[in-house]
Amino acid sequence: MAKKDKEKIEAPAEEEIVETVEETTEAPEINWEEQYNAERDAHLRIAAEFDNYRKRTLKEKEASYGNGKADAVAKMLPVYDNLERALNQETQDEAYKKGVEMTMNELVKIFTGLGVEIFGNVGDSFDPNLHNAVMHIENEDLGENTIATVFQKGFKIGEKVVRFAMVQVAN
Repeated sequence: MAKKDKEKIEAPAEEEIVETVEETTEAPEINWEEQYNAERDAHLRIAAEFDNYRKRTLKEKEASYGNGKADAVAKMLPVYDNLERALNQETQDEAYKKGVEMTMNELVKIFTGLGVEIFGNVGDSFDPNLHNAVMHIENEDLGENTIATVFQKGFKIGEKVVRFAMVQVAN
């Protein structure tokens, strides 16, 4: 047994050490062009992903502003409707009528400043994308699909309809 222990402890021959060193010092061939192209592709992908993220967040930001503006306008529409009803009522008090007119004009001015378009007038052509037909009449004086009466004005901001116009359509 002592002989076996001796063999284990003995150092390897010098020739074996030299061969081992020579094998490990050989550098593997690196294809720098492939590595450069891979890194460049990764960089371009990250840049494209960031650009898409930037565009998406900008679009979401604009949409949230538009939706908030539309919600605020929708909450002010009952005020517009009440002022319109007040203007259509007969009154002997000219100062009262003038005050309601001034208030209505100011509200319309604010709507215009916000980019709100008011639509739905008598004589306009009926468009189901903008108008809600609640009644239908036969009237030879008016053309086909013409608005005969407007019960409630419609409002839109850009292409987004905040409220459809409630109308009566002829023919």
